[in-house]
Amino acid sequence: MATVHEETEQSYDGAPSRALAPDGLPGVAEIAAGTAEILDAVYYDTPDLRLLRGGITVRRRTGGHDAGWHLKIPHPDGHRTELRLPLEAGTARRPPQELVTRTRGAARGSRLAPVAHLRTRRDRTLLLDAGHRTLAELAQDEVSAQILDPGRLLDEGQNLDEGQDLDGSRPRGPQAAARPDGSGPRTELVTWTETEVELVDGGPDLLDAVDRRLREDGLRRTAAPSKLGRLLADRLPPDRRPTAPPAGSVGAVLTAYLREQTATLHDLDPAVRLDRPDSVHRMRVSVRRLRSALTAHRRLLDRATTDHLAEELRWLGKVLGKARDAEVLGERLGTQAGDLPPVARPGEVAERISAWFDHRYARAHRAAVHTMDGRRYYALLDSLDEFAAAPPLRARAERGAGQARRALKREQRRTGRRLRSALDLPAGTDRDQALHRARKAAKRARYTAESLSPLAGTAGRRFGKRMKRIQKALGAHQDGVVAEQALLPVAAAAGDAGQRTFGYGLLYALQRAGTGEQLATARRTWHKLRH
Repeated sequence: MATVHEETEQSYDGAPSRALAPDGLPGVAEIAAGTAEILDAVYYDTPDLRLLRGGITVRRRTGGHDAGWHLKIPHPDGHRTELRLPLEAGTARRPPQELVTRTRGAARGSRLAPVAHLRTRRDRTLLLDAGHRTLAELAQDEVSAQILDPGRLLDEGQNLDEGQDLDGSRPRGPQAAARPDGSGPRTELVTWTETEVELVDGGPDLLDAVDRRLREDGLRRTAAPSKLGRLLADRLPPDRRPTAPPAGSVGAVLTAYLREQTATLHDLDPAVRLDRPDSVHRMRVSVRRLRSALTAHRRLLDRATTDHLAEELRWLGKVLGKARDAEVLGERLGTQAGDLPPVARPGEVAERISAWFDHRYARAHRAAVHTMDGRRYYALLDSLDEFAAAPPLRARAERGAGQARRALKREQRRTGRRLRSALDLPAGTDRDQALHRARKAAKRARYTAESLSPLAGTAGRRFGKRMKRIQKALGAHQDGVVAEQALLPVAAAAGDAGQRTFGYGLLYALQRAGTGEQLATARRTWHKLRH
């Protein structure tokens, strides 16, 4: 299991001309020299640098106090999450499986190979408080770097152990170049000096104060997000400036929402692969939010693009839904089984239910991860990235709050038609299906309000809350309908195994308990919403 470290740092070109003084630096009582280090790191990426394009780096570092495998993942607020594993977790040719799994979606399934080799001489300066606690660390780095050929290294399996150069020889110094006969390194060494400031126990005010001090000394922030980004900048595609709809328009709000949900989907990819708690549910919700945004805002978007994308999101939602449904049913029925009277043998029933749905969840989760390693899923991620960067907005997307209100009214009418139609039906399968359709309409209306909240104001937030209440009430009814059907094969298997099925009968009868009140809640909430 990787250890997690939240990293907040800033990098600058060059080195300061004079030493920092503690005066004026918040909380700093003393500045002390730290241990100098020689750091040797090999960076891994896909041949087309998929990880670096997303600001992600994977490296194997030898030397220094934090030797090991490092995965760094950027966040929109500027800090990075760093995950660390010991050196023995991987080999020079193959990163640890956990890091491969965590970057699988970002790499679009491509194999990671060495792409760069960096050696750094680091002189460290520690900013300490009165209790000798380190608030921040300032590092002056002299970097020597080489670009590697990923295919060649994978084929030949070159030794990248600590203290050896890329061809297995001893290091020859920062200015060494490839030999005339072409042996040795693939490219000449590139060298530069930079300064890094990283918070340890200090706050943002200290980082700001050090930033001012370094700028006064003539330093400027590094344009690249990492050392690897600096080295390989000319190998990356040019940055595309995101489309910027008019501020305050419904198009601007929708664009921001689409980008937020797309980023959430990317963030949840490794969590689902690693089967982290609630990850399947959260990813499925993100998929539904994206799909709802595309379908509810058809009038704002080019449907030639959105209809296909919405259908692909529907496909992914179904894949995730099989695992999520097994998870929800196991929790619901297992809890209810534990409350059965002794005569119904609650322990025996709960044990069988747990085993039954755990097995189905595991099988569905494996299928979902297998699907997430397929071309269709990776193509969907690419399409979402392209779509969110520049949504195909139509002219009416330049309108403001009035357009947002009209969108919510449409969703209200749509939900109302479905809800009234369902409640007017007699109890039975047709009514159950109609209520389920009404529930999906309420959920879409809720997500639409969420996507437009910056424009919809207090009324929009109230609208979203009431749609959520309707959705939850109808969802409780739907959960009972699904649980009834799910119980039948479990009870049959128990009977075949010679167990008593009385408890399963009691559970079956429980599933519709409270249906009248749930539907009454939906009806009351709808009337409040109308008025």
